[in-house]
Parts: sequence; C-alpha cells; structure tokens
Amino acid sequence: MNRESAGDSALDQAAKRLDRAVAQLEQRMAARAPQAGEEPGGLFDQDRAKLADELDKARARERALEDAGAEASAALGRAIAEIQAALADHDEPVPADQSEEV
Repeated sequence: MNRESAGDSALDQAAKRLDRAVAQLEQRMAARAPQAGEEPGGLFDQDRAKLADELDKARARERALEDAGAEASAALGRAIAEIQAALADHDEPVPADQSEEV
C-alpha cells in the first residue's frame, strides 16, 4: 500500500505540473493573441500567406516533376523498343547440331 500511495502522489504531482504548464501556456497565448491575429496583416495572416505561397510553389514543383517523370518514362519506352528491335535484327538461328551445346 505504501507503493500505491507513492505512485498516486507522483501521479498527482505530475498532473499538477501539467495543469500549471497548460495554464501558463494559455496565459501567454491570450497575451499574444491580440498582436498576432486580430489586426489585418497580423502574424497569423502573414503565416497563412507564407504557407499558401509555399504550397503553390510545392504544387508547381510537383507538376514539373510529374512532367519530367512522364518524359523520362516515354524516353525509356523508346529506348527499350529500340534495344528490342536491335536484338531482334541480330538474332541468328542456332543450327540444330549446336542447339544442344548452348
């Protein structure tokens, strides 16, 4: 029973510390909220605009990479076809008496 009360005590202490930390965080956020987002062009608006710009750039990069991937795929397809055609042109039938050795 001694261990249980010590465990409860440690748990209670951790819960109290967490409550204090959350309260401090809420106080700090409440103090900074008027500066950050209520006025036009505040920090939240600036962050939102920056994130939107970064998203647009990422989407443009994604499209460019998709286009490059499609071009590379088409080029590989052409190269494979050329190699297969070259191999087909150079295939020579193996004479019957040598086919068992191969």
